[in-house]
Amino acid sequence: MSDSDSPAEYRALAADGGVHVWQGSTWQAPPAAALRLLSAAERTVMQRRPRTEGLRYAGAHIAVRQILSRYLGVPPAGLRFGTRPCPWCADPGHGRPVVTNPLTDLDFNLSHAGPHWALAVTTAGPVGIDVEDGRSGSSAGAAALVLSASELTYVNGLMEGDAREAAFLRCWTRKEAVVKAIGTGITADLKSLEVRPEHEGPLTVRSTGQGGTGEWLVQDLPGTGGLFVALARHAGSAGPVTPRTLTSATGPAPGAAPVPARDTAAASLLVPFRS
Repeated sequence: MSDSDSPAEYRALAADGGVHVWQGSTWQAPPAAALRLLSAAERTVMQRRPRTEGLRYAGAHIAVRQILSRYLGVPPAGLRFGTRPCPWCADPGHGRPVVTNPLTDLDFNLSHAGPHWALAVTTAGPVGIDVEDGRSGSSAGAAALVLSASELTYVNGLMEGDAREAAFLRCWTRKEAVVKAIGTGITADLKSLEVRPEHEGPLTVRSTGQGGTGEWLVQDLPGTGGLFVALARHAGSAGPVTPRTLTSATGPAPGAAPVPARDTAAASLLVPFRS
């Protein structure tokens, strides 16, 4: 399919080389008709997870299918997904997600935390996004494992409480966005990425370890309800970042039981999209 034959959503995205960022939430069980959009593999993943986590997974994946169908002109249920091999270890189990049908240069990345999800879509190369809700527990145990020495000094120099947690989550989402754009995911050494939490951004982050050397433009994005969101794309990218909202993908079915806003079995999910 040529660009001239592509849907208007695709043409608008390709014209300015930008990124569309969609955000939404799954608060209730998706309607039965929406669940039928998922592949057999996706429904299996949903069923194997605790109920709340499974429904949130389903809601995010339904949204991805409905959104990407707008760009690709294919019914949501007709989209097929695969995974590129990890650039570090060549394992296809945790590489970058890709649309395999239809063939396209559209790139996307999904992140979800609790009931919330964020999806980045672009035609301008690899993109990574991460969203955190700030309710996955204290940063105290994780900071030393993922922050560089300078980042740790900065974060620990802040007053304990909201300011320190916010700085840690700013680091975490920036790092996650970069390694998701690279395709290594959290198998990468996050301490090797300097994301300068004292800098409001956008900023250029250099990756030199697993997955190869490169430079990434990283920026924090507005997140509703106290969410922390970060986006990463190739350094030098000049296209605009446009926020989008999907409100119909995961609405409640009549009489559906609400999905709790938080449960102990459904922690933040820091994994790339899986078909």
